[in-house]
Amino acid sequence: MIKDPDFYTVTMARVYEDQGYWEKAAEIYRYLLKQEPARKDLAEALAEAERRLDEVKDKKANDLVPLVREWIHLLFRYRRLQKLRQLKDQL
Repeated sequence: MIKDPDFYTVTMARVYEDQGYWEKAAEIYRYLLKQEPARKDLAEALAEAERRLDEVKDKKANDLVPLVREWIHLLFRYRRLQKLRQLKDQL
């Protein structure tokens, strides 16, 4: 992300929101709030961006659960297959 405060505008934050870059939008809103702490619209926009960011993080974490379950299931199947091959070789 561009770290130049000249680009830290409400419009730029909204562009990032529209693209789903909630962390970048929140960063801009935090900067703007430091400049103008009395603006309630910026505080509300920051709260919304942080809420959306939390949702995205939760969704990513929840997406991993089925993958980990499948990985564990495959690991157990692989181990059973190895044991069967060992038994076959012994016969």
